[in-house]
Amino acid sequence: MDIHTLTLAEAGKQLKQKKITSRQLTQAVLQRLKSVEPQIQAFLSIAEKTAFTQADEADRRIAEGGDISPLTGIPIAIKDNICTADAATTCASRILENFHPPYDATVIAKLRRAGVVFIGKTNMDEFAMGSSTENSGYKITRNPWDRERIPGGSSGGSAAAVAADAAIAALGSDTGGSVRAPASYCGVVGLKPTYGRVSRYGLVAYGSSLDQIGPLTKDVKDSAIMLNALAGHDPQDSTSANVPVPDYTSACGKDIKGLRIGIPKEYFAEGIDPEVEQLVKNAIRQMESLGALPIEISLPHTEYAIPCYYICAMAEASSNLARYGGAHYGYRAKNAGNILEMYSKTRAEGFGTEVKRRIMLGTYVLSAGYYDAWYLKAIKARTLIKRDFELAWEKTDIIAAPVVPAPAFKIGEKSADPLTMYLSDIYTISLNLAGMCGISIPCGFSKKGLPVGLQLIANIFKEETLFTAAYAYEQSAGFFNRKPPL
Repeated sequence: MDIHTLTLAEAGKQLKQKKITSRQLTQAVLQRLKSVEPQIQAFLSIAEKTAFTQADEADRRIAEGGDISPLTGIPIAIKDNICTADAATTCASRILENFHPPYDATVIAKLRRAGVVFIGKTNMDEFAMGSSTENSGYKITRNPWDRERIPGGSSGGSAAAVAADAAIAALGSDTGGSVRAPASYCGVVGLKPTYGRVSRYGLVAYGSSLDQIGPLTKDVKDSAIMLNALAGHDPQDSTSANVPVPDYTSACGKDIKGLRIGIPKEYFAEGIDPEVEQLVKNAIRQMESLGALPIEISLPHTEYAIPCYYICAMAEASSNLARYGGAHYGYRAKNAGNILEMYSKTRAEGFGTEVKRRIMLGTYVLSAGYYDAWYLKAIKARTLIKRDFELAWEKTDIIAAPVVPAPAFKIGEKSADPLTMYLSDIYTISLNLAGMCGISIPCGFSKKGLPVGLQLIANIFKEETLFTAAYAYEQSAGFFNRKPPL
């Protein structure tokens, strides 16, 4: 077996047993990365020198029998909106071209302590605003299963890298489905933890009440290993939850007999691709054969999720992105006559079309005279959406649903129609609005050979339930073993 195809758990075991070294594993992954990168364009930067230095340090720790974690010596990719002190963090935007943060994000500091090898920063939709990774200021990432199609967004580079075995695992961020949707499109596992479970310190803000860092991995157990390393309270993040962190890997392998699975009728209505609907329903039947109990539920305010989410997210983006004006860091426009002209020209030249659109819409809904008509109503609708889930948890343990309405679409297919693009987030955004946790796992392939994901959703801080259900289904279905034709 080529060692770049190993899962995180398999690679960690072989490293611990000294069957392979971290340098060998890192070299194999970097060679694979270089061979497939011209086809998929998943990375914005590759940290080869840093990676080998970290790999040698990991090998030294392993040889000395020191403090070894399941992640020691594992090559991992990082989404380019997570701050790294030793590598540029651009958010795939020209306005942050060549920006080097003076500090590490908390998740990066945790992974460094665990002995992780960082191989590079991955492409994304600019400032995480998009569902296809077509909105990057630098390049378009392609789906490893069909290079004419999108990998999903905004964590498309991370998902494509893991699917193509160009990274053992990767970090992404999820504001409205940006980990789960790419995972579904690329046939990997994507976890969105509970809001507050993982520190956001050092994650470049898009929608601060929605953003959450999560892993993209080759299987469910790898996702649990990653969350073990990432989760925990961080005093540097005021939204970080001070709650106990269990061993998530212990949840993998438990019986799901008697587990109540909610099936929201609103998620299987008009607009879903028949193939996606059939594959998700097949997955639910598979879980039923393992002893789970399906229960039809209703989430009646689902129809308001799209407008509610985009009003809240764009309003927060308008506030968060006001800091980028060329005065302190990042791109600065030349030949400006005064400071106001400098701000205006810098933002006009530095931001892409989609980012400008969202800033302007966010500014509009926050403006005097429109705040009550739009933003305040969205906040009220968000409360109702959250209440729908609270009522559902009274009779269910987990919710099963599609991740996206259809398999990956072709590059450029929806670029001219932003609303159609926004509608592809219909099944993922409610979870962010309510702050819950969710996971995407492969549940089959379309007739064209494109991956389709099953979304499992659990209540706040119930990631253990999520892993138990996801692992049971994954191991019985076996779709995670298939690789794209690269």
